[in-house]
Amino acid sequence: MPTLERKWWTLIAVCTAIFMLLLDITVVNVALPDIQRSLHSSFSDLQWVIDAYSLTLAAFLLTAGVVGDMYGRREVFAVGLGVFSAASLVCGLSTTPLMLNLSRAVQGVGGAIMFATSLALIAQAFQGRDRGTAFGIFGAVTGGAVAIGPLVGGAITSAFGWRWIFFVNVPIGIAAVFITFTRIAESKDPSTRRIDWVGFVSFSLSLFLLVFALVRGNDEGWSSTTIVSLLVASFILMLTFFVNENRSKDPMLDLGLFKIPAFVGVSLVAFALSASIFAMFLYLTLYVQDDLGFNPLPAGVRFLPLTLLAFMVAPIAGRLTVRVHSRYLLGTGMLLVTAGMLLMAHTNPNSTWTVLLPGFFVSGAGIGMVNPVLASGSISVVQPQRSGMASGTNNTFRQVGIATGIAVMGAIFQSQIVSRTSAVLRQTAVGTSVIHRDGTQLKAALSAGEVHQLALHIPIAAARSALMHAYQIGFSSTLNHLMTIGAIVAAAGSVGGYVLVRQRDFVVPAGGGGGHG
Repeated sequence: MPTLERKWWTLIAVCTAIFMLLLDITVVNVALPDIQRSLHSSFSDLQWVIDAYSLTLAAFLLTAGVVGDMYGRREVFAVGLGVFSAASLVCGLSTTPLMLNLSRAVQGVGGAIMFATSLALIAQAFQGRDRGTAFGIFGAVTGGAVAIGPLVGGAITSAFGWRWIFFVNVPIGIAAVFITFTRIAESKDPSTRRIDWVGFVSFSLSLFLLVFALVRGNDEGWSSTTIVSLLVASFILMLTFFVNENRSKDPMLDLGLFKIPAFVGVSLVAFALSASIFAMFLYLTLYVQDDLGFNPLPAGVRFLPLTLLAFMVAPIAGRLTVRVHSRYLLGTGMLLVTAGMLLMAHTNPNSTWTVLLPGFFVSGAGIGMVNPVLASGSISVVQPQRSGMASGTNNTFRQVGIATGIAVMGAIFQSQIVSRTSAVLRQTAVGTSVIHRDGTQLKAALSAGEVHQLALHIPIAAARSALMHAYQIGFSSTLNHLMTIGAIVAAAGSVGGYVLVRQRDFVVPAGGGGGHG
């Protein structure tokens, strides 16, 4: 088979897989309210729909890259596609929140395997100018997946139901597996690698225990033996991970990378971007659908100003990296994300969705400015032979940011919406009667996101009205507070970008200068 044909088939298979992987992150957000109603999920269950996927993606990413080097990237990539497609089928067939979340975790494993081997397959197949073209197409596909995700998710959910956002992956995955085995050349790393089992297990368990503690903290009590034990165990396991990585001859994570200030800065920006605006997508979706009452498709349309602007700004930022120092692009981009989140922190019970528009535009531009610079910056500060580890580490920080950001924001959300809604109810006699009559159910409904269902069982119209009015005030004020917290996280990322991403840390590419800095 001609080399030209084979390499373009490689790009098609890889781009199809990554498009499917990234689309599955964004389409799920819009479908969450429908999933909640269909499976009678609690708010914690909804958090795990996102976090189960992000956690396993983060935990398996670096190890999957090593496995691909050892056993062949084509075969491992195909395994990842198969795991992702099979898990997608189970997600669509799920009858309980636990079944859905476990299959989402398996989806994350398949996604990590695909992600870890995809760039290496492209790099192996393309040389010279064609390689730049291939990576440009790959970047456009990843940006496009994020841009149209909410719209696609809303359209599929409205037309066919939430299960089809998972079912659609199955035929696409089967076709991609067929292309992989019949059209892609195998590639391996000639050097001897080994799997860092101690690092993998300690890192994965530490992250899981941390997120589990954050999600369960409000229900169990933050000073309870269970939560304190989980947090201590998470800390000990993460300490074990770092000690092991420092001593291992072939570590899962090369700690030497963090001796480079620019790499620390890029990693901090990756974490902050995910833990701020991307973690807030869950709560923005709940606000647009649950509080403002939009169905999935109209909700997806309303996210387009943010996602499309991010998509349009990204290639401009990518071209600017040869003229403008990366520190300014990263720092300014995160500053725009900060400003956008502060602009969105002004909702009230009478707001329409347009209250979010200024923040959507500003933060969308910031996301578009940061994303391509993160991708190039993470590998431009290391020698070429360490670029795979650097890129994998950067993507791991992104997923850890989403998982921990959603968990922390969720803990704050559950605590504050209960206290703020109850405080508003106590201001009127009819509201106070709701608390006296339905106090226990009210707290549970607020924590689980089932206030609308509770209201249906309140016989007195004035009491129903008082409850929904108080809930809208509580939701808006809580969302505003979460946006402010997210803005602080984004601002920390901006400072990290400006201060740590130093020009002298960037490796000058072969053949001449470079505009990174």
